[in-house]
Amino acid sequence: MNILDQDIKYLPGVGPNRKKMLSNELGIETYGDLLEYYPYKYVDRSKVYTIHELTGDMPYVQVVGHILSFETFPMGPRKERVVAHFTDGTAIADLTWFNGGKYAKQTYKIGTEYLVFGKPTVFNNRINFTHPDLDDAAKLDLSTMGLQPYYNTSEKMKKSGLNSRAIERLTKTLVEKLPPLSETLPDFLIAKLHLMGRDEALRTVHYPQNAKDLERARVRLKFEELFYIQLNILRYASDQRRKYRGYIFSQVGEVFNTFYRHHLPFPLTEAQKRVIREIRVDVGSGRQMNRLLQGDVGSGKTLVALMSMLIAIDNGYQACIMAPTEILAEQHLATIMEFLKGMDLRVALLTGIVKGKRREEVLEGLMDGTIHILVGTHAVIEDTVQFARLGFVVVDEQHRFGVAQRAKLWSKSTNPPHVLVMTATPIPRTLAMTLYGDLDVSVIDQLPPGRKPVRTTHVFDTRMTSLYDGIRQQIREGRQVYIVFPLIEESEKSDLKNLEDGFEVLKQAFPEFRLSKVHGKMKPKDKEEEMQKFVKGETQILVATTVIEVGVNVPNASVMVILEAQRFGLSQLHQLRGRVGRGADQSFCILVTPYKLSEDTRKRIDIMCDTNDGFRIAEADLKLRGPGDLEGTQQSGMAFDLKIADIARDGQLVQMARETAQPIIEEDPTCTSDKYAILWRRLKELRKTNINWAAIS
Repeated sequence: MNILDQDIKYLPGVGPNRKKMLSNELGIETYGDLLEYYPYKYVDRSKVYTIHELTGDMPYVQVVGHILSFETFPMGPRKERVVAHFTDGTAIADLTWFNGGKYAKQTYKIGTEYLVFGKPTVFNNRINFTHPDLDDAAKLDLSTMGLQPYYNTSEKMKKSGLNSRAIERLTKTLVEKLPPLSETLPDFLIAKLHLMGRDEALRTVHYPQNAKDLERARVRLKFEELFYIQLNILRYASDQRRKYRGYIFSQVGEVFNTFYRHHLPFPLTEAQKRVIREIRVDVGSGRQMNRLLQGDVGSGKTLVALMSMLIAIDNGYQACIMAPTEILAEQHLATIMEFLKGMDLRVALLTGIVKGKRREEVLEGLMDGTIHILVGTHAVIEDTVQFARLGFVVVDEQHRFGVAQRAKLWSKSTNPPHVLVMTATPIPRTLAMTLYGDLDVSVIDQLPPGRKPVRTTHVFDTRMTSLYDGIRQQIREGRQVYIVFPLIEESEKSDLKNLEDGFEVLKQAFPEFRLSKVHGKMKPKDKEEEMQKFVKGETQILVATTVIEVGVNVPNASVMVILEAQRFGLSQLHQLRGRVGRGADQSFCILVTPYKLSEDTRKRIDIMCDTNDGFRIAEADLKLRGPGDLEGTQQSGMAFDLKIADIARDGQLVQMARETAQPIIEEDPTCTSDKYAILWRRLKELRKTNINWAAIS
């Protein structure tokens, strides 16, 4: 048995009770789990200060001296504050305990020399340390102290004595007990990339002597973590390509050409043409296409998807487009029908509300091949839905569908159909490489001609009167307005109340106009009814929560007001802004916040006002919030929990990992070469862990 698989309860100092706490709170079950529970920060313990040098605004420091006396101050029933007066010969400091004072008095001896470590503050004109760490100075070699690691722990753990210091002691016991650890990367790779060895890196990351060693250890461990993820993704993609032949669409025929010559609503942008060319190469190559199409809201992704589906139809296949919500599916249907007006093609809708005779007709049309294009929601992947020849699938807003659902679509065809995954949430390159590493990426980075960029401004909530005047002006000019409330959690009653109260306030503020209201708690039928009133122009103002973030297309709406904008992430603000600016008129997005804002929030608001570029915004969002919080990665479960690497900040290492893994897979696609045996062995071990590797793609 590998020593790292040993149960943590057998580590001296742990036992059954602490094992339960470590397992429940931190998921630490084995020696290996503890070794890979990395510190989140380090404090330099190599320098010792004198008390005379200290000021109240210094970070954690250490001083060496002895206790002169203890003093106790009562603090109500059964509570006391214990103060030790401590000196190093240059001045006197107070060491204070509000809890555990009794233990301190029994444990620490007057006259013994201690190393005191803590955060200095000033109280009663004297330096004070609250709840400091004390170590017997005689037992310490200060020259080997280096950087002290700090570990995240929960409140529950702290209460039972498992604080950062306790975790550090357990880790120290483990590191001293471990034999040299075996390597997980080939020697030639370590030499080529100038990496630290694994054994040295794992020991150094917990007990670094200096910042330079720490940095080298962290680079080694981060690279390894990212490298195996990339290696696995590329292995999976390579397997898929070898295993599944794609349908060959050898011709671009009459249907495509008729549409292109006579039905194209506006000239394609260069970016749209480029993407269609990339798709044509894929579907004619004989391998199954898996392509991610990224493009901002309104960049013309649906048109590209439709033209790709027409190529499938020209080659005798059916196509299908899946959307995450009924509203969005119906909108795709309306858009596609409008594009194809006058062409002899049958397009059908399949969602949860298509029932009875209508549903039967759709199912029959799919089976006998008379339906060319199916537009639907999750209902499309039900077992009862069978196609005659499904050759092309478009998945819209991919992050709302799990991989298992995508795989179900594959089973509806003898060969897996070509897959085009679309998203309007721009994904930074480093994240795309990890989340969608098995997909080729296409980007539409141009807006169609005639579209004006949305003008974004920031307004404090003390200026609502003038904001209302501006809204009135726009409506009088024939425009419509969205006003969005921050209902972030559908369960937050206070948010729902804010929306209800806000709706009443707005009705009074705009008695001359008609208002609609939409939120996630409404019945789908009522929600749809309210949305339709706005779409048809019967109401001028739509008061809503983020349910409108994806999918409503009202070219006449030119103003988006986002209330309490500080509560939204950047990607969400960008998605909401994309609801306007769909017509030829100048559109506006107004971010309303209180005057007092945190530094991070101010940055977010400034970025929104400075740029309309979704990719710049996504990069900034990734840096500010980290990958786990980004739109979509949370719901789809960022399937791996990175222990030390950070996709937002380690972009270069993600790139390096990808570039290192790619040639290895090309050289040894079947993963059998002795040269790389160490990699395939390690990959097998990792695949046995609780990482859901399939969901990474």
